[in-house]
Amino acid sequence: MIIAGLLIAGALGAGLRAGVDTVIQRRMRSDFPLGILVVNLSGSLVLGVLVGSATHGGLSSYWLTVAGTGLVGAYTTFSTFTFDAASLMENGEWGASAMNILLSLGAGLAAAAAGLALGSLT
Repeated sequence: MIIAGLLIAGALGAGLRAGVDTVIQRRMRSDFPLGILVVNLSGSLVLGVLVGSATHGGLSSYWLTVAGTGLVGAYTTFSTFTFDAASLMENGEWGASAMNILLSLGAGLAAAAAGLALGSLT
């Protein structure tokens, strides 16, 4: 049963990531990977909420696995973040690359911490 849940959640997460990234990048019309940044930050927040809720008994381990690993795991993407940062560097956009890295890591940690706090309220 958990495998089916992971497969369905993973498919939903991957599709959602592609949709969010595409919509944001089309509106931005910029080389800066804002779409993937938004995906990863929102995913960090959601995963924090899920873990906070599971820690305080509001979410079962089954749903944490399916939603956290399947949905959020497929939604977020470390590989694309890394590729984007490297591509910006290769194009000589060192400032944009550094900003992307710092925002992804710093704001990602802050989003996860905020999510943990919110999830703990359940």
